[in-house]
Amino acid sequence: MMYLHKKIILSLVVLLSWSCNPTKAQTNPLRDSLLIATHALEQHTDSVDLRLKRASWYLLLEKWNSAKDDYDLILAHYPNNVAALFFRAYANERLGRYGFARQDYNNLLKLVPGHFEAQLGLILLNQKDKHYTEAMDGINGLIEQYPTSAVAYAARAGMEEERGLLTLAEYDYTQAIMRDPNNTDYIIQRIEVYKKQKKYEQAKRDAALLRKMGIAYRVEN
Repeated sequence: MMYLHKKIILSLVVLLSWSCNPTKAQTNPLRDSLLIATHALEQHTDSVDLRLKRASWYLLLEKWNSAKDDYDLILAHYPNNVAALFFRAYANERLGRYGFARQDYNNLLKLVPGHFEAQLGLILLNQKDKHYTEAMDGINGLIEQYPTSAVAYAARAGMEEERGLLTLAEYDYTQAIMRDPNNTDYIIQRIEVYKKQKKYEQAKRDAALLRKMGIAYRVEN
């Protein structure tokens, strides 16, 4: 489940980095890109876009404190910057600062009610912090708001799987796959749920589906 959270966050970070300079983002290693962003920021110290860009490279390099420092500086001057709030929440979470992460998500949701990624981030934070009731209430509400979202169903499935609610997890992974049939991550996770329930025939059918999609995957009884 936390893999899903990280994958969503990092996809957004890559998009932010690429949008700032697509050529550099595609052709340079991460550390080189960080050096380029730092040099550009030194020439334009007041640029919010450049600071967001550098912070995004820090996140990709898992330099959580450095990323947080850049987001802190942005938010000190622009407290309603949605991107800085969102990504600082994630940095705070990775630093184990759950209370601060929760505050950032809540502040973002006051600015942008219904923000999908912020709601999901808060839900997964609550699950990680063992606030299970708040987490489940949140994910149920998110699915009500976004009934066509494969990500929301997959997130709930991961939460259910983590708590041993395998029948419910199987159902929700199936719902996610129905909405995003080419997502191999969801199929792999459903295989794992099938295996935990000793439903090996269903697991093998999913493995065969993966092979048709070009992914070698074997299921052993």
